[in-house]
Amino acid sequence: MPSRRRSRPARRPPSPPVAGPAAEPLLLALAQALSARAAALTTADLHALIEMTFAAYGADTPLAAALRADWLRARGDKTAGLALGWAREQVRLALAEALARGRAEGVVRRDGDLDTLAWLWLAACEALAHDVPAAAPDRVQALAAFLAVSSRC
Repeated sequence: MPSRRRSRPARRPPSPPVAGPAAEPLLLALAQALSARAAALTTADLHALIEMTFAAYGADTPLAAALRADWLRARGDKTAGLALGWAREQVRLALAEALARGRAEGVVRRDGDLDTLAWLWLAACEALAHDVPAAAPDRVQALAAFLAVSSRC
């Protein structure tokens, strides 16, 4: 009687490590830069800070491309979604910090919750990633006028 040999299941090669969202390090670097620039906010600095955030989110930037890819990927990957959400929240918190400092200096409008204003600022930046690049200067001016105590920015 021939010996029956049990076949071993084929070994799978180890899975490559899953990289985190590509946008995460870009968002964290942006949050850090925003916090650093928000230290002494004047009206002109508020305008420059808005320009800086809009420039980071512009339609043809690495951040915009990474966000588009990560948002699609995060639909099926909870870990990627959490990492992306956490990094995005760091940017929102940095924007809220800048607004709080600006309000203390009298350059940011007094009405409105700072967290809500920061969320609106972030939403405007994310919308810009899907807008035509030529629209950015008008969007910067509109947001600066909305956030500032006076419309003279």
